Amino acid sequence: MADKLTTLWQTHQQEALPEVPVTCKGELWVLDEVIGGCVAYYLEDGRALDSRRLGILRDCRADLDRLLPELEGPAIDYFSRLEALAQLILHASDAA
Repeated sequence: MADKLTTLWQTHQQEALPEVPVTCKGELWVLDEVIGGCVAYYLEDGRALDSRRLGILRDCRADLDRLLPELEGPAIDYFSRLEALAQLILHASDAA
């Protein structure tokens, strides 16, 4: 799981934010920052997320699930990958 997470994160960091609908642009940018922060914390510090961060990550993932149907093209790939990153951490935390 750690290898998959690391590979996905490296790919994600190399990509620029894609064009997204104006109606959800701000929310998607915030989700990218918050989920990215959780992933970085998880990987760089080598620690599990505390309950507060896990709750935030769950909420962010739910928000992404709601917004993904509004996206097209490269934005779908970018934010689906972000959702997968969140899911991997949540799954690892549930298994711990």
